[in-house]
Amino acid sequence: IPIFILAGLLVHCVFLVSIFDIYFSSPLVHGMTPHQTPLSPPAKRLVLFVADGLRADSLYELNSNGTHQAPYLRAILENNGSWGISHTRVPTESRPGHVALIAGFYEDVSAVAKGWKENPVEFDSVFNESKYTWSWGSPDILPMFAKGATGDHVYTFCYAAESEDFGAQDAAKLDIWVFDHVKSFFNSSRSNQTLFSALNEEKVVLFLHLLGIDTNGHAHRPNSREYKENIKKVDEGVKEIASMIDHFYGNDGKTAFILTSDHGMTDWGSHGAGHSSETLTPLIVWGAGINYPQKVTSQFFEDNFLKEWKLENLKRLDVNQADIAPLMASLIGVPFPLNSVGTLPLEYLNNSAHFKAESIFTNAVQILEQFKVKMSQKKENTLSFLFTPFKPLSDSEQINFLKKIRLYIQQQKYNEAVSLCKTLINLALEGLSYYHTYDRLFLGLSIAMSFVGWTTYVILVIIKTHTNLTKTVPANNKKSTVLFYGFAFAGMIIALFLLIQTCPWTYYVYCLLPVPVWYAVVREIPVIQDLATNVLSLHIGQSIGFLLVCMLGIEILVFSFFYRSALSVGLLVFAGWPVITQLWVQAKTRALIWTLLCVLLAIFPLMPVVGREPNIPLVIAAGLLTLLISCFSLASLCGSKNKYRSNEDLKVYFYQMLSIALSTYVVSSTHDSLKNKLGLPVLNQIISWMTLVSSPVLLLLSPTFLFQRLFSILLSLMSTYLLLSTGYEALFPLVLFGLMFVWINMEQEALQHYGLSLKPKLAVFNFTHAVDITQFRQLHLDDVRRSFFFVFFIVTAFFGTGNIASINSFDPASVYCFLTVFSPFMMGSLLVLKVVIPFVLVSCAFEAVQVTTQLSSKSLFLIVLVISDIMALHFFFLVKDYGSWLDIGTSISHYVLVMSLTIFMMLMNGLAQLLTTKRLELSRRTKHHS
Repeated sequence: IPIFILAGLLVHCVFLVSIFDIYFSSPLVHGMTPHQTPLSPPAKRLVLFVADGLRADSLYELNSNGTHQAPYLRAILENNGSWGISHTRVPTESRPGHVALIAGFYEDVSAVAKGWKENPVEFDSVFNESKYTWSWGSPDILPMFAKGATGDHVYTFCYAAESEDFGAQDAAKLDIWVFDHVKSFFNSSRSNQTLFSALNEEKVVLFLHLLGIDTNGHAHRPNSREYKENIKKVDEGVKEIASMIDHFYGNDGKTAFILTSDHGMTDWGSHGAGHSSETLTPLIVWGAGINYPQKVTSQFFEDNFLKEWKLENLKRLDVNQADIAPLMASLIGVPFPLNSVGTLPLEYLNNSAHFKAESIFTNAVQILEQFKVKMSQKKENTLSFLFTPFKPLSDSEQINFLKKIRLYIQQQKYNEAVSLCKTLINLALEGLSYYHTYDRLFLGLSIAMSFVGWTTYVILVIIKTHTNLTKTVPANNKKSTVLFYGFAFAGMIIALFLLIQTCPWTYYVYCLLPVPVWYAVVREIPVIQDLATNVLSLHIGQSIGFLLVCMLGIEILVFSFFYRSALSVGLLVFAGWPVITQLWVQAKTRALIWTLLCVLLAIFPLMPVVGREPNIPLVIAAGLLTLLISCFSLASLCGSKNKYRSNEDLKVYFYQMLSIALSTYVVSSTHDSLKNKLGLPVLNQIISWMTLVSSPVLLLLSPTFLFQRLFSILLSLMSTYLLLSTGYEALFPLVLFGLMFVWINMEQEALQHYGLSLKPKLAVFNFTHAVDITQFRQLHLDDVRRSFFFVFFIVTAFFGTGNIASINSFDPASVYCFLTVFSPFMMGSLLVLKVVIPFVLVSCAFEAVQVTTQLSSKSLFLIVLVISDIMALHFFFLVKDYGSWLDIGTSISHYVLVMSLTIFMMLMNGLAQLLTTKRLELSRRTKHHS
């Protein structure tokens, strides 16, 4: 058995990782030469302001009384410069946003996993190409551009990481820190000759990273007074810095200014996904070489923003976020960053037609260079007769394009040259994407074959070892040796084929995986034949009907990933289960409670996603309700003449109840304190962390009788869950647990209903004595329903309170009882814990169902495996890497969720066994059964 589980884990890990290799690998290539415009640039220096987390509408819209959010910037775009919206891509996080702005390419999605660390990949940036760059701001962003730079011409000045505190008085102080340090920097240069001469060089960049707006948005939401005040402070700061810099250089008119943002933010204060509030960011550009505002009578955009913002008559110039890097490069005359895929937005430039044509020509050559490198890499690694090149940009076509453009520029036909350059850029980008996804179909088919093979194999294992549908067939040794050599030969051919093409090692894993998997299936052919004869003798109608019901159930589960309300439909069907199967006849009260709780739980998936609107009174209500239920349970436990009960056990319950009461108090006082801007009280923080550590210990001290242990698990998990709740989700584990409790009882009734066993007495049932293997019985059709219930409840535990498939549905407010200083990995771990808690409840209940219905956990677990693998195969084909960024993000996270669900269930199974059967024995006095 362990070998089987190990193989399963391994196969699923390969399935999980494969999607990143097949759909999302790094698009970067290396080995290009830098290109820069031959004409002299309009600006000597560039100042880049990035207001982290600033939404386009927050900056451009008017206040209710008709005044402007940012008066100085509004005056700039009306009188001095050009403006537009910069469209960012997912993941809308700070790191990918800054890489797109400064290096001009979009990091692949797997960069999310690398989080906020420094360059996981080496890339070129505008800072690297500049003569000197000075930057001020957050320690999360600045170091990654300094670290990737060659030589030491990129200087960073950061505040301490502890300053990024969501619970602090006001995060705008982060921005004021930046403005003050820039001012003192320029003042100190007057008395420092080396610095002064460096500042007066050409090709200088000054980068101000302003994190206050983002931090205030997380802590107070973008519609809050704090967020808007912060925008005003940034506006004043930009005004001061701009006038100080102009004054420092004697108003020489050689400075260009750019103000933009790395990403926006949702109304509930998070970002990461592809909602328009996250992907639309402002762009205002003014100064040397920039066009003045262009008056227009009408302009068409699909959104209605121009009317709302009263900007219908000023030309709006939209760009993609990566286009800003080539714009900066051409303004100060440095080479375009090597990996940039941005197109120079010519409408922003106030320069001669010749300069524009030369600049975009340089841009086209730089992107074409990447295409050539990518193509030669693919060509080297593919057998010549299998290589299909990208037709529209064959070698002769490339030369043709370049000759034509050169000729147009010489003949001063600049407009024709520009439009030809744009065509060439689009073709080169298409070609880059073509070679980047060259092997996709071939790898995808390999993985799909493995998937189907693995699922078939698991079904055969279930039928062979856990049912009485087949006789054990003696193995034919001669046949199996032939089979073995056949498959080994196939494997060698595939390996040889990959070796000739010098493929990366991961390709070997993906392409060779189907070989052993299908070998295992083909070896079981006698079982399949035996099964076929047996099935034909069964009721055909019944079997087909059963299969159809199974498929329908799985489709509902797949559907629920896209529409949470599908779970409610499923739960309402569950509510009618006792009626359909006539179970209610023998257990009326239980059936009634089951129906009631199913309907109650069905309400949760219909509620809005958690975290949009905090509702602390509901959390407090959930805490008090838990206490009330525990009092009733304690009373019934004391009242029952249970000879197994000891006073020590009651003490454990008492401590757990105390812990619940403390958690309820901490939640309410922490949120009051944060509301009054007093930060997180230290005492509350200590209690929170102590609760987190002590609750599993208390759990393991409780007795292992079925109901007592399960109840203890609820109390322990609930005390931690309350601390992580901000709204109605605090009630979710209570209803879920109630349903699980009734489920265990209902399964007992079902067993009797089908006459499968004598009913063990649940009241005195002990987890620790339930490991007697001889009592295990064979599988029955009803057990498939049991497993389906389990998978359904697991998915409900996942999506019941929100769509965790989307990064932006995480709310940092959930972890404020534990910490308020920004720490992505700590916060991430706590949020994952919050998601896991309902999961553990369901797993422990399932463990109880297995034990009381006398089934080996392995057989039920295998059925669960089949169900989740069929779901995963659906999502494998639903993964997208095109279309709106929201779709892409969701499609990846769905697949990752289902795959990790399977791996997770294996771990959960072990955890549930530990939580239900292990008990810590404290040194007890001997006379406790007096």
